[in-house]
Amino acid sequence: MAEGRGDPPPSLQLLSSPPASKRPCLRPAPRGPGPGPGPVFPISRPRCPESLLDCAAKAVAEKWAFERVEERFERIPEPVQRRIVYWSFPRNEREICMYSSAGTGAAGDGLPFRRGIRLLETGCVDNVLQVGFHLSGTVTEPATQSEPEITHRVAISFDRCKITSVTCGCGNRDIFYCAHVVALSLYRIRKPEQVKLRLPISETLFQMNRDQLQKLVQYLITAHHTEVLPTAQKLADEILSSNSEINQVHGAPDPTAGASIDDDNCWHLDEEQVREQVKQFLSQGGYYGSGKQLNSMFAKVREMLRMRDSNGARMLTLITEQFMADPRLSLWRQQGTGMTDKCRQLWDELGALWVCIVLNPHCKSEEKSAWLKQLKKWGDMDICPLEDGNYVFSEIYVCMCSELLQRGMTSTTNLEGWVGHPLDPIGCLFATLTETCRVEDDNAMDTGDSGEPKPPVYQHVPVWGCSDGGESYLALALEVALMGMGQQRLMPEGLYAQDKVCRNEEQIVAKLQELELDELLVQTLRKQAVLLLEGGPFSGLGEVIHRESVPMHTFAKYLFTALLPHDTDLAYKIGLRAMRLPVLESTAPSGDVGHPHHGISIVPSRYPRWFTLGHLESQQCELASTMLTAAKGDMLRLRTVLEAIQKNIHSSSLIFKLAQDAFKIATPADNPPDITLLNVALELGLQVMRMTLSTLNWRRREMVRWLVTCATEVGLRALVSILQSWYTLFTPTEATSIVAATVMSHNTVLRLSLDYPQREELAGCARTLALQCAMKDPQNCALSALTLCEKDHIAFETAYQIVIDAASTGMSYSQLFTIARYMEHRGYPLRAFKLASLAMAHLNLAYNQDTHPAINDVLWACALSHSLGKNELAALIPLVVKSVHCATVLSDILRRCTMTAPGLAGIPGRRNSGKLMSTDKAPLRQLLDATISAYINTTHSRLTHISPRHYGEFIEFLSKARETFLLAQDGHIQFAQFIDNLKQIYKGKKKLMMLVRERFG
Repeated sequence: MAEGRGDPPPSLQLLSSPPASKRPCLRPAPRGPGPGPGPVFPISRPRCPESLLDCAAKAVAEKWAFERVEERFERIPEPVQRRIVYWSFPRNEREICMYSSAGTGAAGDGLPFRRGIRLLETGCVDNVLQVGFHLSGTVTEPATQSEPEITHRVAISFDRCKITSVTCGCGNRDIFYCAHVVALSLYRIRKPEQVKLRLPISETLFQMNRDQLQKLVQYLITAHHTEVLPTAQKLADEILSSNSEINQVHGAPDPTAGASIDDDNCWHLDEEQVREQVKQFLSQGGYYGSGKQLNSMFAKVREMLRMRDSNGARMLTLITEQFMADPRLSLWRQQGTGMTDKCRQLWDELGALWVCIVLNPHCKSEEKSAWLKQLKKWGDMDICPLEDGNYVFSEIYVCMCSELLQRGMTSTTNLEGWVGHPLDPIGCLFATLTETCRVEDDNAMDTGDSGEPKPPVYQHVPVWGCSDGGESYLALALEVALMGMGQQRLMPEGLYAQDKVCRNEEQIVAKLQELELDELLVQTLRKQAVLLLEGGPFSGLGEVIHRESVPMHTFAKYLFTALLPHDTDLAYKIGLRAMRLPVLESTAPSGDVGHPHHGISIVPSRYPRWFTLGHLESQQCELASTMLTAAKGDMLRLRTVLEAIQKNIHSSSLIFKLAQDAFKIATPADNPPDITLLNVALELGLQVMRMTLSTLNWRRREMVRWLVTCATEVGLRALVSILQSWYTLFTPTEATSIVAATVMSHNTVLRLSLDYPQREELAGCARTLALQCAMKDPQNCALSALTLCEKDHIAFETAYQIVIDAASTGMSYSQLFTIARYMEHRGYPLRAFKLASLAMAHLNLAYNQDTHPAINDVLWACALSHSLGKNELAALIPLVVKSVHCATVLSDILRRCTMTAPGLAGIPGRRNSGKLMSTDKAPLRQLLDATISAYINTTHSRLTHISPRHYGEFIEFLSKARETFLLAQDGHIQFAQFIDNLKQIYKGKKKLMMLVRERFG
């Protein structure tokens, strides 16, 4: 080994090193093996303190390249070499996990780290050998149903407690280590005493004489002649040639001797794979899957930076190069379009990570200079995306110079808030302070039943130099987050900036929710909450805020939930203060304070600057829902929250959601309902009805049905109330077809267990409603009113008269026919006939409308009149003749009237002759003449534009016409004259007339 580097004595020229771990090994340190070929590591006695040799070797192995040790000392005893080599392997499993897991933790059974643990724990690692700074072994994948057992050879090089290169027979092509590398690494960390240790191979060779060396070489060639022989012969030829390049270099390389002094001391990272994967993810357009993968890579960079791993900056540089090479950048620049929101989020994260790197107090000045030079180079490129008017990387460069300086003055309302800022100052400061208090879990890497990562555990760490000793970094972290979230700030311009504010708020709240609130943190929480309420213009929870201030709903929901168990009054003060949404309040319609929004609900598109208004309103709704749930059973608080909702929430859909939530909470499946919360749900529902009464809302029917259900749960008085005030809540159609019909149903009576007087009261209200609605909208409510009034003679007669009065003006023939059919069904045939006659007066059926939807109604009306008797039929036929001009329909009516005798309905007091009616006498004579006339007119109309493909159909039509003509006494003469006229008038249509002659002569 030494010969390959320079001239120090051979005994010192055997070692060099790779990468390491920083956490001390928790297992007892093994004592160094004695001289000789080196058996497995002996097991040390428990609780035995480390020897001075081990203490020194551990420090040297982590900090010094072994080449420097060799240069420093003329001779290194073999036991010392062994201990340095032994301690040079990584000692911390967390670092192995970091380089073998795509996320920031070891959760997930499919991750290489977890799979590696399983392979280790199931005894799949074998033949482990450490030669100098090189570890090798075999890892066997157990057989599965689809795959046989397979053994992989694994080799790992390391230096200064860091893995510097890995090779595995599985051919893994990924950024992170495969499960086999993980298994071998963890075997070395967990079972060092079972690993055979040898000094670097050059040291072993140095101890051999010529015969031993020759025997070694020949045995090696014999064992691997197919792979080694060509290379061995080539090297032999070069060594025997005095002028060869190999003879110009002193010494020889040793792959087991570690790295040289000039080599970078960093963990193995496959740069090519990083480039390829980022390029691939970007090519997928930043969709959910690829965006998630890129965010995982960013999280990995953060994890590396947290571990002070130099690969963090190295990996981020590789990612940035691929981002700058994204072909979409130039395309967006050429087209003058902005990047998608998903991509902008990724660029934001990229910039934030560079800020972390350039502001890192632990980096060297030359490293910082190199990064700034590279960032400026990227920022000067035309394709570099803009962030608020500045190039992303130029902004980072400026941050280095100015962002760390505290501003000398603060305006009453901050134009640029701390939450949503590109640099995320609150999030970074919170993470920094909590990181100090995080409890490291030594068992975090062990396998567990749950696939989810464990939440972090924190402990109080006193602030260094604090005079009273009662302040901790964890309390400071909470205080910082509360101050930042509670800062009054204006909503920024643009969709992306506003979305960033919302996302940043949610991220900070998610971090706050990980804190387990103890007495000290609750004290901090209460103190800051009071300060925010009394903070004046600096606070977003102050008494007066700017119209365009960012709402505090998300933040207040966290405060309310956190404070509720400890200070209920303060929690409600915070929640009620934060319910406001000033940007909408200033344009809300004025009116009754109790019901301030009876009119048209405010549409978010009226506020084009507030692109996230919908999200903000939903957060306002979430806060209100949380407060309603907490106030269950407390009438005073419920009333206060209800008033705040009615005053501040302007979306009918969200108020409806609140009403549904309150109803659901108030009516648990296995407990009696909470009447106080039910009343609140009902009041919210009533407000929704008033807000949506005069507007279009696709959920309106659902809302109406829900309100009736809610009122039913509240009780009889609630139902009576909505029936009596229906005109302020429902349209006439809704009131009759949904509200009154549901209230009058048998299910409602059973649900409320009503006695007879109560049923009569409810029915009376419903009938009154039905008649009022029928008067107001007879077209849509008449039938429902009749149905609802069936059991009350006076009310039914009143409803019938309303229909008769409206028939001549406002009702269509289809509505009248429907009511007429209802009347016949209920046993009122004469009333049905009257309504059918009124309907016929509104109908007009043209000659070519032989598929008109009203035909069935016409046939039914004629059948009804025929069944009633000759007089009714005689009264209806003139109306039919006047309204129906379609020959086939008229002939169908005529045929039906001649098949049976009239008067079969058997009206009391009338006699039925039982004779068939003649077509030569009234009233059928008039119908026959009208039918013949209709056939003649229709024939001429069809012949005007007839085409040859319709000739056959036309001949069949004439055949039906002949059947009608023949019903008259001189019908055959009339039909013959009709055919002769056709032949004369349409003689130009020779083919058609030939067909007419063939059929009719």
